[in-house]
Amino acid sequence: MSLKSGNAHRAPSRLRSPYAIGGLGVAVTAAVLATLVPATASTTDPDPAPASSVPHPERDWMGSTIAHHERTDPNALPRSTRAASVEGVDVSDHQGSVDWAALWDDNVRFAYVKATESTTYKNPSFASQYNGSFEQGMIRGAYHFALPDRSGGTRQADFFVANGGDWSDDGKTLPPVLDLEYNPYGATCYGLTASQIVNWIGDFTARVKERTGRQPVIYTTTGWWKTCTGNSSAFAERNPLWLARYAATPGPLPAGWKTHTLWQYTSSGPLVGDHNRFNGSLAGLRELASG
Repeated sequence: MSLKSGNAHRAPSRLRSPYAIGGLGVAVTAAVLATLVPATASTTDPDPAPASSVPHPERDWMGSTIAHHERTDPNALPRSTRAASVEGVDVSDHQGSVDWAALWDDNVRFAYVKATESTTYKNPSFASQYNGSFEQGMIRGAYHFALPDRSGGTRQADFFVANGGDWSDDGKTLPPVLDLEYNPYGATCYGLTASQIVNWIGDFTARVKERTGRQPVIYTTTGWWKTCTGNSSAFAERNPLWLARYAATPGPLPAGWKTHTLWQYTSSGPLVGDHNRFNGSLAGLRELASG
């Protein structure tokens, strides 16, 4: 971050002694240093410049990059029965107008809606999808598609919370979600080291917790997590896991997590494509919403 002092330089008066001038210099230096304290408080979220527009955010939805990087079985059916879990969906502007009544009739009881991406994109269908699922009786929540190379985690968290990612203590709002997956615009890990990715996630999750009172759920695949975070276990104790794996079972989990909270098991389910299971009962889902 570029730091500039707003103090104008002024020629010293001939009546001042060298000691007075020296004292003035010390005072000015101290004033400048004082302005640096807030700027250096965070070393992991420098936010050097505004993010550029995202080329195709309408094609970036939860899991949109997975099939290109991991082996999937889109026709596999989860081995667990619906009696042991709760069915849900996730949607974005890609789905447009959603038939929530038909999904309800198919036993779908919760929905997550894409709200934002980076700091420049807001889903134009967010309000209709978010409110539509709620009006149908579903428990709903919002997610953010992360682009860690575009801006810092704190800035993206602020953008997300301000544009749909906030949480309401109404018993029908699920915690915010951070969508972390393969970069749709370049290098798999966004050109960042594992340490930088972990720091970015830390900044994002801390800011969401500060702004909403809830720790966000982390959506990812075990493959991406191992590759891009070095299989960090830093978030397993506080952030619920939403695992993406298009297969009959969730499979291995990222380091630290003993179980998954949500599982995106297919991208080719009925009506909207992306279908998920909550790992528990409907009462457990309501408890998750209640915080």
